[in-house]
Amino acid sequence: MTDSHSKPTSERHVPVLKDRCINLLAPAFEAARGRGETPVVIDATLGMGGHSEAMLQRFPDLHLIGIDRDEEALALAGERLKPFADRIDLVHAVYDEIPEVVEDLGFSQVHGVLMDLGVSSLQLDERERGFAYSFDAPLDMRMDTSRGQTAADVVNNYSEEDLVRIIRKWGEEKFAGRIANRIVSARAAKPFATTGELVEQIRGVVPAGAAKTGGHPAKRTFQALRIEVNEELDVLERAIPAAVNAIAVTGRVVVMSYHSLEDKIVKGFFQAGSKSSAPLGFPVELEEHKAELKTLTKGTEVPTAAEIAENPRAASARLRAVERIRARRDA
Repeated sequence: MTDSHSKPTSERHVPVLKDRCINLLAPAFEAARGRGETPVVIDATLGMGGHSEAMLQRFPDLHLIGIDRDEEALALAGERLKPFADRIDLVHAVYDEIPEVVEDLGFSQVHGVLMDLGVSSLQLDERERGFAYSFDAPLDMRMDTSRGQTAADVVNNYSEEDLVRIIRKWGEEKFAGRIANRIVSARAAKPFATTGELVEQIRGVVPAGAAKTGGHPAKRTFQALRIEVNEELDVLERAIPAAVNAIAVTGRVVVMSYHSLEDKIVKGFFQAGSKSSAPLGFPVELEEHKAELKTLTKGTEVPTAAEIAENPRAASARLRAVERIRARRDA
Protein backbone atom coordinates (compact mmCIF):
# COMPACT_ATOMS: atom_id res chain seq x y z
CA MET A 1 0.00 0.00 0.00
CA THR A 2 1.38 3.42 -0.98
CA ASP A 3 2.10 5.82 1.86
CA SER A 4 0.01 8.96 1.29
CA HIS A 5 2.99 11.06 2.43
CA SER A 6 4.99 9.91 -0.63
CA LYS A 7 2.34 11.04 -3.09
CA PRO A 8 2.54 14.51 -4.62
CA THR A 9 0.06 16.94 -3.08
CA SER A 10 -1.96 17.11 -6.31
CA GLU A 11 -2.68 13.37 -6.00
CA ARG A 12 -3.51 13.53 -2.27
CA HIS A 13 -6.12 16.22 -2.71
CA VAL A 14 -8.99 16.53 -5.20
CA PRO A 15 -10.58 20.01 -4.84
CA VAL A 16 -14.34 19.92 -4.25
CA LEU A 17 -16.52 21.59 -6.93
CA LYS A 18 -13.37 23.15 -8.39
CA ASP A 19 -14.71 24.25 -11.78
CA ARG A 20 -17.98 25.58 -10.38
CA CYS A 21 -16.16 27.64 -7.74
CA ILE A 22 -13.77 29.15 -10.28
CA ASN A 23 -16.54 29.88 -12.77
CA LEU A 24 -18.45 31.74 -10.05
CA LEU A 25 -15.40 33.85 -9.17
CA ALA A 26 -14.29 34.52 -12.79
CA PRO A 27 -16.68 37.45 -13.51
CA ALA A 28 -15.34 39.28 -10.44
CA PHE A 29 -11.78 38.97 -11.76
CA GLU A 30 -12.88 40.11 -15.22
CA ALA A 31 -14.67 43.15 -13.74
CA ALA A 32 -11.54 44.12 -11.80
CA ARG A 33 -9.43 43.76 -14.93
CA GLY A 34 -11.92 45.91 -16.84
CA ARG A 35 -11.33 48.70 -14.31
CA GLY A 36 -7.58 48.40 -14.78
CA GLU A 37 -7.06 46.66 -11.44
CA THR A 38 -5.06 43.52 -10.69
CA PRO A 39 -7.60 40.92 -9.55
CA VAL A 40 -6.96 39.73 -5.99
CA VAL A 41 -8.54 36.62 -4.45
CA ILE A 42 -8.39 35.19 -0.95
CA ASP A 43 -8.40 31.43 -0.56
CA ALA A 44 -9.42 31.64 3.09
CA THR A 45 -9.05 27.90 3.71
CA LEU A 46 -5.98 27.12 1.61
CA GLY A 47 -5.62 23.47 2.65
CA MET A 48 -3.42 21.62 0.17
CA GLY A 49 -3.83 24.36 -2.44
CA GLY A 50 -5.95 22.60 -5.06
CA HIS A 51 -8.42 25.42 -5.65
CA SER A 52 -5.64 28.02 -5.51
CA GLU A 53 -3.50 26.18 -8.06
CA ALA A 54 -6.44 25.95 -10.48
CA MET A 55 -7.23 29.68 -10.13
CA LEU A 56 -3.60 30.74 -10.63
CA GLN A 57 -3.31 28.51 -13.70
CA ARG A 58 -6.48 29.88 -15.27
CA PHE A 59 -5.90 33.58 -14.52
CA PRO A 60 -2.28 34.60 -15.30
CA ASP A 61 -2.66 38.07 -13.75
CA LEU A 62 -4.40 36.91 -10.54
CA HIS A 63 -2.82 37.66 -7.17
CA LEU A 64 -3.71 35.12 -4.49
CA ILE A 65 -3.73 35.44 -0.71
CA GLY A 66 -3.80 31.99 0.88
CA ILE A 67 -4.80 31.68 4.53
CA ASP A 68 -4.64 28.57 6.70
CA ARG A 69 -4.35 27.90 10.43
CA ASP A 70 -2.60 24.59 9.75
CA GLU A 71 1.16 25.08 9.36
CA GLU A 72 1.63 21.71 7.68
CA ALA A 73 -1.01 22.59 5.08
CA LEU A 74 0.72 25.92 4.41
CA ALA A 75 4.04 24.17 3.84
CA LEU A 76 2.54 21.61 1.45
CA ALA A 77 0.53 24.24 -0.43
CA GLY A 78 3.63 26.41 -0.65
CA GLU A 79 5.47 23.60 -2.44
CA ARG A 80 2.55 23.04 -4.79
CA LEU A 81 2.25 26.74 -5.61
CA LYS A 82 5.99 27.42 -6.08
CA PRO A 83 5.58 28.07 -9.83
CA PHE A 84 3.39 31.07 -8.89
CA ALA A 85 5.60 32.39 -6.07
CA ASP A 86 5.61 35.95 -7.40
CA ARG A 87 1.79 36.10 -7.37
CA ILE A 88 0.98 34.66 -3.94
CA ASP A 89 1.06 35.59 -0.28
CA LEU A 90 0.60 32.64 2.10
CA VAL A 91 -0.35 33.55 5.66
CA HIS A 92 -0.60 31.48 8.86
CA ALA A 93 -3.90 32.76 10.27
CA VAL A 94 -7.48 31.75 10.99
CA TYR A 95 -9.94 32.79 8.31
CA ASP A 96 -11.84 35.21 10.54
CA GLU A 97 -8.63 37.28 10.50
CA ILE A 98 -9.23 38.34 6.87
CA PRO A 99 -9.36 42.10 7.70
CA GLU A 100 -5.99 42.01 9.47
CA VAL A 101 -4.37 39.89 6.73
CA VAL A 102 -5.61 42.17 3.94
CA GLU A 103 -4.44 45.28 5.78
CA ASP A 104 -1.03 43.80 6.68
CA LEU A 105 -0.41 42.94 3.02
CA GLY A 106 -1.26 46.50 1.96
CA PHE A 107 -4.50 45.83 0.07
CA SER A 108 -7.57 48.03 0.53
CA GLN A 109 -9.99 45.42 -0.84
CA VAL A 110 -10.10 42.17 -2.81
CA HIS A 111 -12.23 40.85 -5.65
CA GLY A 112 -13.01 37.32 -4.53
CA VAL A 113 -13.05 35.13 -1.43
CA LEU A 114 -13.28 31.33 -1.47
CA MET A 115 -14.00 29.28 1.65
CA ASP A 116 -13.97 25.48 1.73
CA LEU A 117 -15.07 24.81 5.29
CA GLY A 118 -14.67 21.86 7.65
CA VAL A 119 -11.82 19.42 8.06
CA SER A 120 -9.33 19.16 5.18
CA SER A 121 -8.18 16.08 3.29
CA LEU A 122 -4.75 16.53 4.84
CA GLN A 123 -6.14 16.51 8.37
CA LEU A 124 -8.27 13.43 7.74
CA ASP A 125 -5.40 11.55 6.10
CA GLU A 126 -2.78 12.35 8.74
CA ARG A 127 -3.65 9.64 11.26
CA GLU A 128 -1.71 11.19 14.12
CA ARG A 129 -3.92 14.30 14.01
CA GLY A 130 -6.83 12.37 15.54
CA PHE A 131 -9.64 13.68 13.32
CA ALA A 132 -10.82 10.28 12.09
CA TYR A 133 -12.78 7.70 14.07
CA SER A 134 -11.75 4.91 11.69
CA PHE A 135 -8.26 4.38 13.12
CA ASP A 136 -6.59 4.77 16.50
CA ALA A 137 -4.56 7.93 17.07
CA PRO A 138 -3.86 10.56 19.73
CA LEU A 139 -7.04 12.43 20.62
CA ASP A 140 -5.98 15.84 19.26
CA MET A 141 -8.20 17.32 16.46
CA ARG A 142 -6.53 20.75 16.43
CA MET A 143 -6.33 22.33 12.99
CA ASP A 144 -3.51 24.51 14.32
CA THR A 145 -1.28 22.18 16.33
CA SER A 146 0.75 25.11 17.64
CA ARG A 147 -1.91 26.29 20.09
CA GLY A 148 -5.16 25.59 21.89
CA GLN A 149 -6.83 22.74 23.74
CA THR A 150 -7.02 19.24 22.28
CA ALA A 151 -10.00 16.89 22.03
CA ALA A 152 -8.46 14.95 24.92
CA ASP A 153 -8.60 18.12 27.04
CA VAL A 154 -12.29 18.47 26.25
CA VAL A 155 -13.34 14.87 26.97
CA ASN A 156 -11.22 14.64 30.12
CA ASN A 157 -12.02 18.02 31.65
CA TYR A 158 -15.46 19.22 30.57
CA SER A 159 -18.36 18.62 32.94
CA GLU A 160 -20.97 16.06 31.94
CA GLU A 161 -23.43 18.91 31.38
CA ASP A 162 -21.03 20.69 28.99
CA LEU A 163 -20.28 17.47 27.12
CA VAL A 164 -24.01 16.86 26.62
CA ARG A 165 -24.40 20.43 25.36
CA ILE A 166 -21.64 20.33 22.75
CA ILE A 167 -22.37 16.79 21.53
CA ARG A 168 -26.05 17.62 21.14
CA LYS A 169 -25.53 21.10 19.68
CA TRP A 170 -22.47 20.69 17.48
CA GLY A 171 -22.92 16.99 16.68
CA GLU A 172 -26.73 16.98 16.45
CA GLU A 173 -26.45 13.66 18.32
CA LYS A 174 -29.66 12.40 19.93
CA PHE A 175 -27.73 10.03 22.22
CA ALA A 176 -25.64 12.91 23.64
CA GLY A 177 -26.76 12.22 27.23
CA ARG A 178 -25.74 8.56 27.14
CA ILE A 179 -22.41 9.34 25.47
CA ALA A 180 -21.49 12.13 27.91
CA ASN A 181 -22.41 9.95 30.88
CA ARG A 182 -20.24 7.09 29.58
CA ILE A 183 -17.30 9.45 28.91
CA VAL A 184 -17.41 10.80 32.48
CA SER A 185 -17.65 7.29 33.96
CA ALA A 186 -14.79 5.94 31.84
CA ARG A 187 -12.41 8.84 32.40
CA ALA A 188 -12.73 8.44 36.19
CA ALA A 189 -10.90 5.13 35.83
CA LYS A 190 -8.45 6.25 33.13
CA PRO A 191 -8.27 9.55 31.20
CA PHE A 192 -8.83 9.28 27.44
CA ALA A 193 -5.67 9.48 25.32
CA THR A 194 -6.64 8.03 21.93
CA THR A 195 -9.50 8.10 19.41
CA GLY A 196 -9.85 4.32 19.68
CA GLU A 197 -10.58 4.52 23.41
CA LEU A 198 -13.31 7.08 22.78
CA VAL A 199 -14.85 5.14 19.89
CA GLU A 200 -14.99 2.00 22.08
CA GLN A 201 -16.97 3.83 24.79
CA ILE A 202 -19.36 5.43 22.28
CA ARG A 203 -20.04 2.06 20.65
CA GLY A 204 -21.03 0.77 24.09
CA VAL A 205 -23.95 3.19 24.45
CA VAL A 206 -25.19 3.99 20.92
CA PRO A 207 -27.72 1.37 19.80
CA ALA A 208 -26.50 -0.77 16.89
CA GLY A 209 -29.63 0.08 14.91
CA ALA A 210 -28.74 3.79 14.92
CA ALA A 211 -25.77 3.11 12.64
CA LYS A 212 -28.11 2.03 9.84
CA THR A 213 -29.39 5.58 9.43
CA GLY A 214 -26.76 7.73 11.13
CA GLY A 215 -23.55 6.09 9.94
CA HIS A 216 -20.64 5.30 12.27
CA PRO A 217 -21.77 5.63 15.92
CA ALA A 218 -18.89 8.03 16.71
CA LYS A 219 -19.36 10.26 13.65
CA ARG A 220 -21.48 12.96 15.29
CA THR A 221 -19.48 13.06 18.53
CA PHE A 222 -16.22 13.46 16.60
CA GLN A 223 -17.79 16.29 14.59
CA ALA A 224 -18.88 17.99 17.83
CA LEU A 225 -15.43 17.68 19.41
CA ARG A 226 -13.71 18.98 16.28
CA ILE A 227 -16.01 22.02 16.14
CA GLU A 228 -15.49 22.72 19.84
CA VAL A 229 -11.70 22.33 19.75
CA ASN A 230 -11.33 24.62 16.73
CA GLU A 231 -14.20 27.00 17.63
CA GLU A 232 -15.32 26.46 14.04
CA LEU A 233 -18.80 27.97 14.16
CA ASP A 234 -17.73 30.97 16.25
CA VAL A 235 -14.95 31.61 13.73
CA LEU A 236 -17.39 31.21 10.82
CA GLU A 237 -19.83 33.74 12.29
CA ARG A 238 -17.01 36.29 12.24
CA ALA A 239 -15.46 35.14 8.96
CA ILE A 240 -18.49 35.46 6.66
CA PRO A 241 -19.11 39.18 7.37
CA ALA A 242 -15.34 39.75 7.24
CA ALA A 243 -15.22 38.19 3.77
CA VAL A 244 -18.25 40.14 2.55
CA ASN A 245 -16.78 43.39 3.88
CA ALA A 246 -13.42 42.73 2.21
CA ILE A 247 -14.72 42.57 -1.36
CA ALA A 248 -15.05 45.45 -3.79
CA VAL A 249 -18.26 46.16 -5.70
CA THR A 250 -18.61 43.31 -8.29
CA GLY A 251 -16.52 41.13 -5.96
CA ARG A 252 -17.78 37.66 -5.07
CA VAL A 253 -17.73 35.32 -2.07
CA VAL A 254 -18.05 31.56 -2.65
CA VAL A 255 -18.52 29.22 0.33
CA MET A 256 -18.70 25.43 0.55
CA SER A 257 -20.04 24.00 3.79
CA TYR A 258 -20.37 20.38 4.85
CA HIS A 259 -23.05 20.22 7.52
CA SER A 260 -26.29 22.01 8.32
CA LEU A 261 -24.85 24.14 11.13
CA GLU A 262 -22.27 25.72 8.81
CA ASP A 263 -24.75 26.16 5.99
CA LYS A 264 -27.27 27.85 8.28
CA ILE A 265 -24.72 30.52 9.27
CA VAL A 266 -23.67 31.15 5.66
CA LYS A 267 -27.27 31.30 4.47
CA GLY A 268 -28.25 33.74 7.22
CA PHE A 269 -25.55 36.29 6.40
CA PHE A 270 -25.98 36.00 2.64
CA GLN A 271 -29.76 36.39 2.85
CA ALA A 272 -29.53 39.39 5.18
CA GLY A 273 -27.15 41.18 2.80
CA SER A 274 -29.39 40.40 -0.18
CA LYS A 275 -32.44 42.15 1.31
CA SER A 276 -33.43 45.78 1.70
CA SER A 277 -32.79 47.18 5.17
CA ALA A 278 -35.73 49.60 4.92
CA PRO A 279 -38.00 49.44 7.98
CA LEU A 280 -41.23 47.49 7.49
CA GLY A 281 -43.91 49.75 6.00
CA PHE A 282 -41.38 52.43 5.02
CA PRO A 283 -42.95 54.22 2.00
CA VAL A 284 -39.72 54.73 0.01
CA GLU A 285 -36.56 52.64 -0.17
CA LEU A 286 -33.65 55.03 0.33
CA GLU A 287 -30.28 54.42 -1.30
CA GLU A 288 -28.73 53.35 2.01
CA HIS A 289 -31.45 50.73 2.47
CA LYS A 290 -30.85 48.91 -0.82
CA ALA A 291 -29.40 45.40 -0.75
CA GLU A 292 -25.60 45.16 -0.83
CA LEU A 293 -25.44 41.60 -2.14
CA LYS A 294 -26.92 39.58 -4.97
CA THR A 295 -27.38 35.84 -4.52
CA LEU A 296 -25.70 33.84 -7.29
CA THR A 297 -26.87 30.36 -6.35
CA LYS A 298 -30.45 29.15 -6.15
CA GLY A 299 -30.60 27.71 -2.64
CA THR A 300 -27.58 25.48 -2.19
CA GLU A 301 -25.79 23.77 -5.05
CA VAL A 302 -24.56 20.22 -4.57
CA PRO A 303 -21.96 18.07 -6.36
CA THR A 304 -22.92 15.90 -9.32
CA ALA A 305 -22.84 12.12 -9.11
CA ALA A 306 -19.67 12.16 -11.25
CA GLU A 307 -17.93 14.57 -8.84
CA ILE A 308 -18.88 12.43 -5.86
CA ALA A 309 -17.59 9.31 -7.64
CA GLU A 310 -14.25 11.07 -8.25
CA ASN A 311 -14.08 12.50 -4.73
CA PRO A 312 -16.37 10.81 -2.14
CA ARG A 313 -15.60 13.57 0.38
CA ALA A 314 -17.54 15.97 -1.83
CA ALA A 315 -20.82 14.15 -1.11
CA SER A 316 -21.98 16.46 1.69
CA ALA A 317 -20.75 19.73 0.12
CA ARG A 318 -23.22 22.61 -0.11
CA LEU A 319 -22.25 25.65 -2.17
CA ARG A 320 -23.52 29.24 -1.82
CA ALA A 321 -22.24 32.40 -3.51
CA VAL A 322 -22.98 36.13 -3.52
CA GLU A 323 -21.80 39.21 -5.41
CA ARG A 324 -21.39 42.68 -3.92
CA ILE A 325 -23.64 45.04 -5.94
CA ARG A 326 -23.37 48.12 -3.71
CA ALA A 327 -20.72 49.66 -1.47
CA ARG A 328 -20.92 48.78 2.21
CA ARG A 329 -23.56 50.69 4.16
CA ASP A 330 -21.02 51.62 6.81
CA ALA A 331 -18.19 52.36 4.37
